[in-house]
Amino acid sequence: MDEQQVPAEWMATSRTGAISVRTTEQGLPLGISVEPAELRRDPAGLAAEVLRLCKQAAGRAGLARRAELEAAGLSADMLALMGLPTPEEVARNEIVEEEEYETEPRSWLRQV
Repeated sequence: MDEQQVPAEWMATSRTGAISVRTTEQGLPLGISVEPAELRRDPAGLAAEVLRLCKQAAGRAGLARRAELEAAGLSADMLALMGLPTPEEVARNEIVEEEEYETEPRSWLRQV
């Protein structure tokens, strides 16, 4: 059988590559990787970035599931009822979330 399967795990990484998450299709974290320098950040900001990445991974997983079901012949109406995101929704959400959270380093100078 040559059926293409959607992966059971999804990854998302911050723009700097310093934080990455491995999640389920629903966005539940299975693993989190944080570079040591990021641990000096404000805990609330770090948590928000991890949550944003989990949501990003879930959105991309939903998009892959939608593509898989479309290829299997499900109608657009059925996909809409399932609540699976469209490519436009995923792109819009990722842009909004990246603008909402500060993902760029505040300074290249290290704190003394």
